[in-house]
Amino acid sequence: MKRPREIAREEAAMTTLVKLTSSFEGIASMRISQIKDQVLQSTKFFNELWGIYSQINIDDNFQFGREKDAAAINKELYVVVTAEGGFSGDIDQKLIQLMISEYDSSKQDIIVVGSHGAAQLAQRGVRFKKYFKMPSKDQNINVAPIIREVQQYNSTKLYYQEYLSLMNQDVKSIELSKAIQERGSASRSADRAINEKTYIFEPSTYAVVAHLERSMMQIAVSQLILESKLAQYAARFRAMSASHQRASEAKDDLHLDYNRARRSMKDERLKEIVNGLKKVRAGARA
Repeated sequence: MKRPREIAREEAAMTTLVKLTSSFEGIASMRISQIKDQVLQSTKFFNELWGIYSQINIDDNFQFGREKDAAAINKELYVVVTAEGGFSGDIDQKLIQLMISEYDSSKQDIIVVGSHGAAQLAQRGVRFKKYFKMPSKDQNINVAPIIREVQQYNSTKLYYQEYLSLMNQDVKSIELSKAIQERGSASRSADRAINEKTYIFEPSTYAVVAHLERSMMQIAVSQLILESKLAQYAARFRAMSASHQRASEAKDDLHLDYNRARRSMKDERLKEIVNGLKKVRAGARA
């Protein structure tokens, strides 16, 4: 049996682990709350842009904010959003597997957001066009480099992690123009009060529409990245919650072992004293 001092040191180390997992659990929970607020604010702004866009857009096709008559690559772009580190459990693996199951190198190009996804694709021997780091901050995310890549293609599909609850996350894919239209249809636009008869658009109506499309794409991509970060923080919260529970249980077990070791040591000393007294008495009788 271990000595009480050794068990006490182990218990102290486990107590530190309990505190750390509790802190990480709290940080993840706080980040989730902050991101939810950010998504609500960006959704409100998106709805305002969509209200203007739906009134002045004279073409039903979504042109991804490209210049007029600009040529596009005749392939589909896959944008896969993963974690920057490997602390998101197995959800990144599920996301990569989903994308690979639909991937054809002759028909699609891949852009990866997050080093964890880039590493997994490299391990599988799947080549990707570009890699971007997952934004470290949750506000004012700069997705302009991603949007410039998106504008070069006829269509774009995003693969991301969906937040369902603290204990449940899923993987999902969506075509970018469809994502924008879904968000737009969720907001009820006003009557067509903005048009070329009532407003003058400079330099042209098409240029204003293209600018709105780029702005809405930035918001939509930012929201999908935030959605992935929500799922990642939720996965970390779940992992830290499980680790916190295991560490707490291990700490309690160590505390019991410590008490047992102390009792055992006291019993041994008591036995030694009793045996010593017996020998003294036996010697005195002799």
